Amino acid sequence: QVQLVESGGGLVQAGGSLRLSCAASGRTFSRNNMGWFRQAPGKERTFVASITSGGNTYYSDSAKGRFSISRDNAKNTVYLQMNSLKPEDTAVYYCAAQLGYTWDYWGQGTRVTVSS
Repeated sequence: QVQLVESGGGLVQAGGSLRLSCAASGRTFSRNNMGWFRQAPGKERTFVASITSGGNTYYSDSAKGRFSISRDNAKNTVYLQMNSLKPEDTAVYYCAAQLGYTWDYWGQGTRVTVSS
């Protein structure tokens, strides 16, 4: 069982930055792929970024060049650094852990609001 707790969301002006954190429980964190997803009001949840157990990173087109995902295995934490934020980045951001072939565990989400 893995529990994920996100933090770091809030209200920021367009062009600003936020760093989201996701603290994970369990002893298998370093072996899990970790990801960030987001769900804007009235829309489906979409992929933002992921990082493998080996440190390889992947980004959605909208996140590429502005967001950066990283992990600290010693702290069982994954981060999402978001720069140059836009109003369209407004969403609830979710952390997820992949143990097998699917995203098996999800956090409760943290809300990000970007004002214009």
